[in-house]
Amino acid sequence: MTTDTLLTVKDFSVVYDVEPPVEAVTEVSLELRRGEILGLAGESGCGKTTLAYGIQRLLKPPAVITSGHTVFHDASGEDIDINGLDAVQMRAFRWDKVSMVFQGAMNSLNPVANIGRQLDDVFLTHRPQMTKGERREHSGRLLDLVGVGRDRLRSYPHELSGGMRQRVMIAMAMALRPQLMIMDEPTTALDVLVQREILQQISQLRGELGFSVIFITHDLPLLLEISDRIAVMKDGRIVELNTAERIYTHAEHEYTRKLLASFPSLTGDRGAFVRGSAAVTDKEGDA
Repeated sequence: MTTDTLLTVKDFSVVYDVEPPVEAVTEVSLELRRGEILGLAGESGCGKTTLAYGIQRLLKPPAVITSGHTVFHDASGEDIDINGLDAVQMRAFRWDKVSMVFQGAMNSLNPVANIGRQLDDVFLTHRPQMTKGERREHSGRLLDLVGVGRDRLRSYPHELSGGMRQRVMIAMAMALRPQLMIMDEPTTALDVLVQREILQQISQLRGELGFSVIFITHDLPLLLEISDRIAVMKDGRIVELNTAERIYTHAEHEYTRKLLASFPSLTGDRGAFVRGSAAVTDKEGDA
């Protein structure tokens, strides 16, 4: 194992124990490097979110991890077997080592508590030794980092735009300076301009703070823009894993090529779709 590896997932499988059983994730193996943005792409229901929840042991019945192991290679040099942590250890591990921005997270803020109080709760829970003044200062720095501004500490969620609420959720996920941030569809329901701003913010913060990101979305073109590598999932399996450039120019799996071809090109003839580096034109679509 190289020191550049932050997370190792080996032969990881999850089954939903219903009748009949559903194999949601099947023998997934991957490695995440330090400081890397790894995109996880695939259509809805392919197992992306189940894999992310499984890595953090957030799955609830009827979901069952049936095989595999997950090892976190801490910056201190310790290898942490996530599957072997007890409940107390797991609580300490989450948010401190690995944090998550959940799907629809911008609507998860407490509507009756201001932003400062909600950030304060993170430190009260995980850093009880901090003084009130220290918690306030750290909360202000976090909002400054994500481009919201510390003057919004007294604001309530309904006083913020959707993009600002999403930035607050990213600030919360960064509060304890984790080494890995998992982001599940973090730009869903945001307009394209706000999406662009948040994606640029994530890339900038990753560069400044050095954390790794697993970025989950069905939007493959978006991942091509921000990811170092991309893993494509289909029916619970990773069918292709390569650099973003290689995925774009020389996708090997037929499903990956179909995903690329499903997004219209912004240039060229009507009906032109991008597949790899070439444009494919559907002449029958021209009227």
